[in-house]
Amino acid sequence: MFFDQAKIYIRSGNGGDGMLSFRREKHVPFGGPDGGDGGDGGDIIFAASRHLNSLMRFNRQAHFKAGHGKHGNTQKRNGKRGEHLRIEVPTGTVIRDAETSQVLADITSEEQEITVLKGGKGGRGNIHFASSVNQAPRIAERGEPGNELWVTMELKLIADVGIVGVPNAGKSTLLSVISGASPKVANYPFTTLQPNLGVVELDDFETFVVADIPGLIEGAASGVGLGHDFLRHVERTRVLIHLLDGAAKEPLEDWAMINQELALYDIALEKRPQLVVLNKMDLPDAIAWEPLIEEEIKKAGYSFMSISAATQQNVRQMLYRVRRMLDEAPPAKTRHDDEIAVIRAENEEGFSIEREGDGWRVRGKQIERVAAMTYFEFDATLLRFQKILDSMGISQALTEAGVTEGDLVYIGEEELEWGE
Repeated sequence: MFFDQAKIYIRSGNGGDGMLSFRREKHVPFGGPDGGDGGDGGDIIFAASRHLNSLMRFNRQAHFKAGHGKHGNTQKRNGKRGEHLRIEVPTGTVIRDAETSQVLADITSEEQEITVLKGGKGGRGNIHFASSVNQAPRIAERGEPGNELWVTMELKLIADVGIVGVPNAGKSTLLSVISGASPKVANYPFTTLQPNLGVVELDDFETFVVADIPGLIEGAASGVGLGHDFLRHVERTRVLIHLLDGAAKEPLEDWAMINQELALYDIALEKRPQLVVLNKMDLPDAIAWEPLIEEEIKKAGYSFMSISAATQQNVRQMLYRVRRMLDEAPPAKTRHDDEIAVIRAENEEGFSIEREGDGWRVRGKQIERVAAMTYFEFDATLLRFQKILDSMGISQALTEAGVTEGDLVYIGEEELEWGE
């Protein structure tokens, strides 16, 4: 079975905690701080693999986590960085935030790698907090938590040429004739329920990749049938072979309907170079249709040819025409080429305060990050955290909201008791 969609959970690694430590040597009674830094957490990286052609593995495994950074140690020894997690996907995979649908990565070429989630930063050891007035700081940082996200993946086949048309136009037969692909072929609608790829070889070892896009029906752009599932695979093609069924009742109406569905799905597809090909010239109906269809297609400004995929009549000439069109065609641009964004931990100073049960909830990316990195069991780090609350205006905002001594204040995963 062909899997071209998947939803998975990804989580980058936590940073390791910084060490709070002092030199302990026999002849050094007042050894200075020597706590090392924690290692950074591992990243989540998506990488293209030419050995994959579907998203099947993600149907069996949905959770992926990078390694955590190791904690800092004594004698200024830093913790080891967490292992990055490299997730291999087929070339042509688009990765989106499952909640917002924002495009995070578009894997379009071999050897491409994109970091989607950065690991948490390692906490600093107490060697970083020494100063002329505090030569024995009892302050260190915990590691920054990693980032987590549910993402959707969508595979859009990367092919030079896409064969489109109504069901039973002969697309699978044509692909099997012009390449080494072996799609299932039969004489009834919707034989093909998944795209097929084939490599066409011309003279002098010249090749290009062709995709047989399953038959489109009216309403495909609105999701009727499996419209969206099929149309996504047309986006990356540079040239279209629009195959007409010469045995159909109204081939011209079919041609107009498919063009309309392409434009409704993505307006750029309407302008994609298109060779209109009348198939089944081995049948009397197709021979009868040919003069009228050729006249109307050329009048509309499109190139036209007639073939018989079954007998291979004119098929070679058609391939040379397609090759010339590819040489002249610009690279295909998909709808989300300008949307790409990489999600990283953000330092946003904004915050909000709201009632939560008998206490107060403070929300904000930066303050939640600071809270997660604070050792609350040490007076010095607790005092430092209080100063950060003051400098960010959170203390004053809580007071104005009505916080009183003894109230619980929740920041991230931390539960704190408010004191005067």
